[in-house]
Amino acid sequence: MLHLALHFLVPALLVSLFYRNNWKIAYFVMIVTMLVDIDHLLADPIYSPNRCSIGFHPLHQVWLVVLYVILCFIPKTRLVGLGLSIHMLLDAIDCQVTNGVWAN
Repeated sequence: MLHLALHFLVPALLVSLFYRNNWKIAYFVMIVTMLVDIDHLLADPIYSPNRCSIGFHPLHQVWLVVLYVILCFIPKTRLVGLGLSIHMLLDAIDCQVTNGVWAN
């Protein structure tokens, strides 16, 4: 449950620190990036508490994580990149905590 809450709290913290003037749009964009978890619908079972998302689900592949980080450096895609990168970082931390690995 904490893991899910962090997906909302970490972007809120980032937005409150760096995007105060446009916080509504910035937070919305970063939260919409959580749709990356739609790839969980392809797994069987859809949810498994001990499964590491990184490297398992199609949109959670390591090479895509590199792309998400690159998006952070392009002004027009920065918020999307930040949202996706934060999401993947939190998922990787969850992998480490639950399974002792950073990726599948």
